[in-house]
Amino acid sequence: MAERKKQELLLGRYEIGKLLGHGTFAKVYHARNIKSGENVAIKVLDKEKILKVGLMAHIKREISILRRVRHPNIVQLFEVMATKAKIYFVMEYVKGGELFNKVAKGRLKEEVARKYFQQLISAVGFCHARGVFHRDLKPENLLLDENGDLKVSDFGLSAVSDQMKQDGLFHTFCGTPAYVAPEVLARKGYDAAKVDVWACGVVLFVLMAGYLPFHDQNIMAMYKKIYKGEFRCPRWFSPDLTRLLTRLLDTNPETRITIPDIMENRWFKKGFKHIKFYIENDTLCNVEDDDDVESEKSVSETESEPGDDPRKRRGGGGLGLPRPASLNAFDIISFSRGFDLSGLFEESGDESRFVSGAPVSKIISKLEEIAKVVSFTVRKKDCRVNLEGTREGVKGPLTIAAEIFELTPSLRVVEVRKKGGDKGEYDDFCNRELKPGLQKLMLEESEASDLLPSDTDE
Repeated sequence: MAERKKQELLLGRYEIGKLLGHGTFAKVYHARNIKSGENVAIKVLDKEKILKVGLMAHIKREISILRRVRHPNIVQLFEVMATKAKIYFVMEYVKGGELFNKVAKGRLKEEVARKYFQQLISAVGFCHARGVFHRDLKPENLLLDENGDLKVSDFGLSAVSDQMKQDGLFHTFCGTPAYVAPEVLARKGYDAAKVDVWACGVVLFVLMAGYLPFHDQNIMAMYKKIYKGEFRCPRWFSPDLTRLLTRLLDTNPETRITIPDIMENRWFKKGFKHIKFYIENDTLCNVEDDDDVESEKSVSETESEPGDDPRKRRGGGGLGLPRPASLNAFDIISFSRGFDLSGLFEESGDESRFVSGAPVSKIISKLEEIAKVVSFTVRKKDCRVNLEGTREGVKGPLTIAAEIFELTPSLRVVEVRKKGGDKGEYDDFCNRELKPGLQKLMLEESEASDLLPSDTDE
């Protein structure tokens, strides 16, 4: 029995449960991480079948895409494992099943449909900002978690911007017939972002009506309806919703509404909240769920006075800021360039260190001041400060972590590293804003200490 139990563990870590679904090349199982107790979904792919039909590059691309798009409304890829015969995608387990099953029972209430559509557009806009286009959006690929929040799944047909031809367009025919955009049917090349917007329009219509906008038993007749844009909104659609759908299902991709314009639309904006999140230690964290972190609150100016017992202040039990962690000899050696081991673990040039005689509160205030200049959000916890950019790039918004350590009772080390975003943007921010700002702080401290009377002064 014990031997059987051992065999059921995948790579000694995951207990495999029931089959959730299967396709031509993959089966998806429910599983449990035996160490953490966390529920996951494991997609098992047959290596031999994939190699036989030449899909290995396709699978590698899907892995790359899932690692690029980390968002609360996208199913998360935790890790990829492989044996000689199989490839395993360990993914977030989304408990609530497909949105399709919900719609199959009948049309949704307007506020429920709006919430799902808002979450869908947030996720799709996030992908587009990173050069990723889904190309197969439909209710079957939209899952619901236990909180009733939407998760976009199945990036198997996704494209990335570097697959475009010289004309800047995609030319591969893909997608599910009822959700495919007219320009894809024309087979002339298409803008994949516009194709995703069309599919989002079809999804919204289905959520609100309970049936497809373009439907016919004969697939060619259905294609003709799609190509001409022949659909009619039911009488229970509000005028604002009808206007939005007319713009989403515009057969001309040039005049079709864009994602930024959708987000400014009156019907869409009702009750909409931008999702704020960040990635900490490879875990996706929602800002509103993180109660431990202070966000843009005033920092107490209380600092330890000479003669304070550091052990009393270390846990942050007093009214002032907690005492920063002290550095031991090994830390100090690793900080010196000749012994710097960080290159083994992080990209070279993604880390900087500064020494300052300023109190912790002043260092944090200076970091907040620097962040304000470039409209960054500041998140603080103890002696750690996160600076988070708002501008979306291919690699996501620039996120910088700063941590303050105690070198001696009168000196502190500020360690700054890139957590997310583009390296060029990080280097530019460090050179233009961060380094001059922190150097200015050191200069101010140096001038302040020069003004203090020395012991020899009478």
